[in-house]
Amino acid sequence: MSDHNQVKMTAMEYDQDRPKAENPVLVEDLTLRDGHQSLFATRGRTEDMIPVAEMMDEIGFWATETWGGATFDTMHRFLNEDPWERIRTLKRYMKKTPFSMLLRAQNLVGYRNYADDLARAFVDRAAANGMDIFRTFDALNDYRNFETVVPVIKACGKHFQGCICYSMTEPRMGGEVYNLDYYVQKAKDLEAMGADSICIKDMAGLIAPYDAYAIVKALKAAVKAPIHLHSHFTSGMSPMSHLKAIEAGVDIIDTCMTPYAYRTSHAAIEPLVMTLLGTNRDTGFDIKKMAAINEILEKDVMPKYKHLLDDSKVSIIDINVLLHQTPGGMLSNLVNQLRQMDALDRIGEVYKELPRVRKDLGQIPLVTPTSQIVGIQTVNNVLFDDENERYKMITDQVKDLCYGLYGKTAVPIDPEVQKKALKGYARGEEPITCRPAEVLEAELPQAEEDVKGLAVDLDDTILYAIYPVTGKKFLKWKYGKEEPPEEVKAKTFDQVKAEDELVSKARAGLLVEKQAQAAPAKSENLRTFNVFVGDDFYEVGVDAQGESPVISYMQQMPVQMPQPQAPMAPPAAAPAAPAATEPAKEAEAAPEAKAASVDGTPLLAPMPGMVVSYAKQVGDAVDEGETVVVLEAMKMENALPAPTDGTIKAINYSSGDSVAKGDVLLVIG
Repeated sequence: MSDHNQVKMTAMEYDQDRPKAENPVLVEDLTLRDGHQSLFATRGRTEDMIPVAEMMDEIGFWATETWGGATFDTMHRFLNEDPWERIRTLKRYMKKTPFSMLLRAQNLVGYRNYADDLARAFVDRAAANGMDIFRTFDALNDYRNFETVVPVIKACGKHFQGCICYSMTEPRMGGEVYNLDYYVQKAKDLEAMGADSICIKDMAGLIAPYDAYAIVKALKAAVKAPIHLHSHFTSGMSPMSHLKAIEAGVDIIDTCMTPYAYRTSHAAIEPLVMTLLGTNRDTGFDIKKMAAINEILEKDVMPKYKHLLDDSKVSIIDINVLLHQTPGGMLSNLVNQLRQMDALDRIGEVYKELPRVRKDLGQIPLVTPTSQIVGIQTVNNVLFDDENERYKMITDQVKDLCYGLYGKTAVPIDPEVQKKALKGYARGEEPITCRPAEVLEAELPQAEEDVKGLAVDLDDTILYAIYPVTGKKFLKWKYGKEEPPEEVKAKTFDQVKAEDELVSKARAGLLVEKQAQAAPAKSENLRTFNVFVGDDFYEVGVDAQGESPVISYMQQMPVQMPQPQAPMAPPAAAPAAPAATEPAKEAEAAPEAKAASVDGTPLLAPMPGMVVSYAKQVGDAVDEGETVVVLEAMKMENALPAPTDGTIKAINYSSGDSVAKGDVLLVIG
């Protein structure tokens, strides 16, 4: 049968007698991890994965990504779920398809490099709990940070997939830093480390189709390991890049099921299946089985999460990512942070400052955690710098980066920025050149001591060691020491439906039943007002009777809101999806601002965030400029200095508390 005749056949007709392709494209499905991380802030619950787990296991995916990235953090912090339990639970439903996780090398599933003992224990326990493929990356592409975790992956008999974080300093691949030679050399380095496969990790959707062809061709010629392409949809190029990569011989492609695809997620698998149908790269997947899965996701699962989706933007493409190179999840975090600080109007300044900060910090790729490091420092520069000084508030993570705790940057860090960041730095003012973990002390013994009597097993201890503040809080929820707050509890489909009905009634003006009584006569004091609710507006009549206005009537106007002809802010100010690499949601449940209860100089929270720790206690003497509070904002820590000399008179919050901008953290008298 000729290719021409095969193309004429429908999918249903072809499936009746479908020969196996000579070289089928392998596919890893990211729905259960990167899909919901990209689109709705990693809030997908295990209970909503179970209904499709067995069906997805029958498709024939090379692997399914179920863990890693932000899931470990978000599950225990926002969902009151044990991250380790998700692997064990899904394994009971998916017995054929290998499980893949995203491992941030020595960062594990956190935002800094952890000590070797903790790194070894984490990988060993992940393998024991059911992980099969360890997609391992380092934000700086510094493979010295692989040296501890890779031997453990291999010793456990698991698949080590080495990643090259894709980055650019030019509009297209090339230039002095991220050129073809750079990627080929990185692939050779990974193969020398024993990589079972090599992944081009394009976290912001930057790889152009012809660049994808060139890099895959070059890597296939340079190394023997299978080549895997991971490219987010954000810019809209990834489906085209997939096809060109397939033409070049790529072995594995990443996609998502359609309801979890597009925007800042990944391209959908179903169009690719139909595109390759009847070719020598045919996936062999049954499109009817996939349609059945999508129906469940669309009707029974996604309605529970639609409140987390950003529907403020019509376009599913954010072309601005090609200008600022910020991954979609990180971009939405920046927007949320600025909004919480009443500074969203300054997003344009953030876009201009971001490439400057990235260059100052060594042209590092923008992927977790370096995207957060660059992003938050950029916001700090925009909000706190003045015409006389840049980098007035430097995060602890930027200081760590300048010291070398994350590894070696692509180009040297700006010496003036590095010098300023390391002034008074606790570990020393001279940066290191060795493997970062060599200067870190073992962490597990202290963690075991800290959670003695609370942690039941090593998995609990590891969770605490990676996330001491939120991890301990979760363990108290898990073992009944504290009652979990309502916001971390799961909602049923019926609850979501009831909430939707309530909102619909409110929009229709039916929330409060109208009393059957005659309307009073309208007086000469009657005034009318337009009240806007979302895209609807109402005409309201207000009749002042004496000193108190009386609402005479409310009528919904059957017209649509006019659409602006031009955006009022830069297009990327409304990102396509909520956070991916972790969402900045901590301050949403912040308590009301507390005023100083004693006389003295207050230290105000300069931004919304979570209190990590107080360096001083009530009664302690402090010097002006001395660190007194560590405040976490979007997973980056800011050491806040004392505004004056004196003695701590009052402390208003505890470790783990969320605070709003302007809250009084402590008082110095």
